[in-house]
Amino acid sequence: MMTNLGDLDRIFRALLGIVLLAAPFVSGLAIFNGTATTIISVVVGLLMLGTSVRKFCPLYRIFGIRTCKL
Repeated sequence: MMTNLGDLDRIFRALLGIVLLAAPFVSGLAIFNGTATTIISVVVGLLMLGTSVRKFCPLYRIFGIRTCKL
């Protein structure tokens, strides 16, 4: 598996993943009162962190996008 995420993209994804994981539990926003929105936020947060750690995004591969230097 080749890398297709650059450093800036990985940092952004990691920060977004942490925010999405923490938001339902610490924000107190009314949108997270429902179970569905909490689950969606946690799943998307985990996906963002996972792609950041693996340095690979399957959607980038499908669309032929690379943000890393060759």
